[in-house]
Amino acid sequence: MLNKRPKILLTNDDGILAPGLKCLWETLRKSDFADIVIAAPSQERSGTGVSITWDRPLLIKQVNWVDETPAWSIDGTPADCVKMAIRVILDSPPDLILSGVNAGSNAGRNVLHSGTVGAVIEGVLRNIPGIAFSCESERNPNFHVAQKYIVSIVEFILRHPMEPGCFLNVNFPKVADDLVRGFKFTRQGKGRWGEDPALHLSSKNGKSYWLGGKPEELEEEEECDISYLRRGFLTAVPIHVHELTSMNELNKRKMEFEEYLLKENGKILC
Repeated sequence: MLNKRPKILLTNDDGILAPGLKCLWETLRKSDFADIVIAAPSQERSGTGVSITWDRPLLIKQVNWVDETPAWSIDGTPADCVKMAIRVILDSPPDLILSGVNAGSNAGRNVLHSGTVGAVIEGVLRNIPGIAFSCESERNPNFHVAQKYIVSIVEFILRHPMEPGCFLNVNFPKVADDLVRGFKFTRQGKGRWGEDPALHLSSKNGKSYWLGGKPEELEEEEECDISYLRRGFLTAVPIHVHELTSMNELNKRKMEFEEYLLKENGKILC
């Protein structure tokens, strides 16, 4: 795929001014192998997953970026940003979507809530490949470690495209660069952020809470992203989102389900 200069769309869920987005842009700019366009939320939209905005118009503003890189802020979710970039901002779809670098892990089941990942999924559903980048540490994200490996990962995916419906979920361990033990192409773990509600206000009209969250550690397979991150490895997980049907359940239950409903409801199914 590197026979031509690729066009890469950058986005995130931490907002247009986030250090992680700047890290991603700076890393690609120094390598100068792709044309870069930025479309990111105007403010932090973490935890929005693949949600989109239906109840109001979206404001798109062009941003003055260093080196005149085309950049826009959009007052919506990361998925909104990808939609608007493809349908409004760009003349043609990008060859690749990169999201991040997120401050905080997106290993395990966190991908189901992550706006960083949600942006990439929005692209994959349109047959545009993507990579979500995250640093394991939320309080002290080691973006300088991420910078060392981003280009190699991007070039690998451009040279070895994943099957349609797949994106790559990359997490950098919270260790110094010289302590990164290696690189694991692996499976997604089970761990997630569990709810940790904290009372905000209490009145005669009811109570309001900050939902909050804290790591919820589950028993993990030895070969999964969470286990490898704990041991200091960089992890990359190919995640498939096109076919959401459980084919095992469909084939196993189809006749049983339809016959049961026919018997209980007395209707003929066509």
